[in-house]
Amino acid sequence: MRRLTILLAVPLTLTTACSRSSGAAPVSHTSGDATTATSSLGTAPHFTNWPTYHRTNDRAGRTAAVRGALHPAWAARLDGAVYGEPLLVNGTLIAATENDSVYGLNPRTGKQRWHTSLGTAQPQSQLPCGDIDPLGITGTPAYDAATRSVFVVAETVGGHHTLWALDATDGHRRWHRSNDVLPSRNRSAEQQRSALLVTAGRVITSYGGLAGDCDNYVGYVTSTATNGKGATTHYAVPTPREAGIWAPAGPVVGQNGNLYVAVGNGARTSGSWGDSDSVTELAPATLHRVAIFAPSTWQQDNASDLDLGSSSPVPVDGRIVIAGKRGVVYLLKTSLGGIGSQLATTSGCVAFAGAARVGHTVVMPCTGGIRALSVSRHSMRWKWIASGVYGSAELAGKRVFVADRDSGTLKVLSLADGHVLSTHAVGSLTHFPSEVVDGNHVFVPTLSGITAFHGS
Repeated sequence: MRRLTILLAVPLTLTTACSRSSGAAPVSHTSGDATTATSSLGTAPHFTNWPTYHRTNDRAGRTAAVRGALHPAWAARLDGAVYGEPLLVNGTLIAATENDSVYGLNPRTGKQRWHTSLGTAQPQSQLPCGDIDPLGITGTPAYDAATRSVFVVAETVGGHHTLWALDATDGHRRWHRSNDVLPSRNRSAEQQRSALLVTAGRVITSYGGLAGDCDNYVGYVTSTATNGKGATTHYAVPTPREAGIWAPAGPVVGQNGNLYVAVGNGARTSGSWGDSDSVTELAPATLHRVAIFAPSTWQQDNASDLDLGSSSPVPVDGRIVIAGKRGVVYLLKTSLGGIGSQLATTSGCVAFAGAARVGHTVVMPCTGGIRALSVSRHSMRWKWIASGVYGSAELAGKRVFVADRDSGTLKVLSLADGHVLSTHAVGSLTHFPSEVVDGNHVFVPTLSGITAFHGS
């Protein structure tokens, strides 16, 4: 993994208690806008549901156009950094923090409707390495309309990783389940960074290591029924160590209904492979491995930390596009095909986090500047680059919205050619920033909370 690092230090105060898996008792309460929250469910016609990272399970990041120019709407300071995208559920904006808190906010005003605490976040000083302090809820939550539950994974003191199901209406805790399913590994060296996913009646979570790739961990995926019943199944990368599954966009659902995950560098740099540095296809319930791809350079990639694990696969019209830290973009068949089985490659994108797609155009989160890629059945070509702009884009009408990490701004670009149309200050951003564009609003998670804008 060994991703680029940023140090986060956020003061925290938290009521502590105990859960079955972590020894910390969660607390929840409503305040301020609670009555409005209940009465407004289903009555906010200008907001659609945004239930998962980039809105849909293929992580396309495409939504309705925002009208006119952007204007500041509000800024809500929460009790910690917000690393994941917020969700929009039945007219409530839901955000999770590194202080192990989940908030329900009025998306028009930022006023708090409810707040649920899920324990005491893990101080970085008690971890073998890492770059988030404290370490609480990092991966983007996911919402299930069938059970009306929001799912989050909270890391608490002792390195416990607990999957929680919360009532989306008021934050009430419905059930929880430990996701520390690999007893032979050091759970304090594991991190739940990827976005959660709900598909086929299952909630999917995935795990990598901490920044620094320290100690005894291996990448793995879990699958649990959305009603909390039955066994949790899991897939662990069959390699001695590392091979984290940590890309912020998380697992992706392909057109065949299966999961596609990006796997990072493994410890093996010679000899037999170990399914690291790969795109791996999994069945959503059993997590049985269906197919796999790796570059023919997997040994060098593992040795030099140039793996595919830094961004998620992108489904495009019966194909898969994936880019990682080597700077090579691969075009794959959905059946993948094993080592060196790509249909085409192109260079020019060291990718981190999540891409966005409309039609055959993919906007890639490249570190030198986001880039638009045109994809056909057997080839790819670059359309434009927005130099110096880095973040995960959302596509709304003919515009691209991207929270630019290095400038601390929200930039609005032309989808046609990538030129910057406007720039808006948002504050300090996380390492892999993204945003939500919905209801003629844009919501940007920051190191201190949420900053919101609205269209004309």
